[in-house]
Amino acid sequence: MRNRVTYSTNHIQTEYPMKPMLSLSAIALLVGSTMAFAGPVQDFETALRGSYGTYRMALFATNSGDAAKSAKAMAGFADSWAALTASYGTTPPPQYETDAGYAATFAAVQAQIDAAKADIDAGALPKAHAALEGVRGEIGALHERNNIVSFSDRMNAYHAAMEEVLGLDLAATDAVTLAEHAGVMGYLAAEIVRLPAPEAAGNADYAKLQDAFTASVKAFDAAVKAGDAGAIKAAVDGLKVPYSKFFLMFG
Repeated sequence: MRNRVTYSTNHIQTEYPMKPMLSLSAIALLVGSTMAFAGPVQDFETALRGSYGTYRMALFATNSGDAAKSAKAMAGFADSWAALTASYGTTPPPQYETDAGYAATFAAVQAQIDAAKADIDAGALPKAHAALEGVRGEIGALHERNNIVSFSDRMNAYHAAMEEVLGLDLAATDAVTLAEHAGVMGYLAAEIVRLPAPEAAGNADYAKLQDAFTASVKAFDAAVKAGDAGAIKAAVDGLKVPYSKFFLMFG
């Protein structure tokens, strides 16, 4: 079985992929032991996480309807990605040295940045937001090709599962299917808690946002177990905001 590695604070954790419980989305299932590993491997992932933080700001800004805010956030992401590219775009760190698609990932993200900036300039914020949605897919694919799972990958795996629930016709969805969705989301949320973001330790804001996020997942699970259609609808409606706030700050 092939190893995967997951970045958490100052460690890389060795893990082994497990068979997904459902054919919902690509799910990061994180089980394994920990070994210390730093140097250029961790340096790159830390720099990537920093740039990804500015990306999240741009992603949210372009969904806000505020053109000035979007332009400012987009400039911040563009600058951070340019700095990352200057340092690593043609010289991959050890974990990506054999990845034939490494340079193409940088080029694809840059193309999405250019497209989003042009859309913002044209006042087409929804189009810019759609272009930026592709960035997390590119970075996620980079990690997946190289058997790496970061905190952001865990958050994105949960997001994919959540979006499937948000897209359900609840009145037409049977109890077993709802229970399966609740089980997947509960598992992915538990993995986010088990392997927190590097900024988590001693951070009151992190703890508050994580608690609200996990409470929303538990509310959905409880409503599904109770079989209460009204409570299920309310719980589904309550999923997105806690996740979004958590993702914006730390995802």
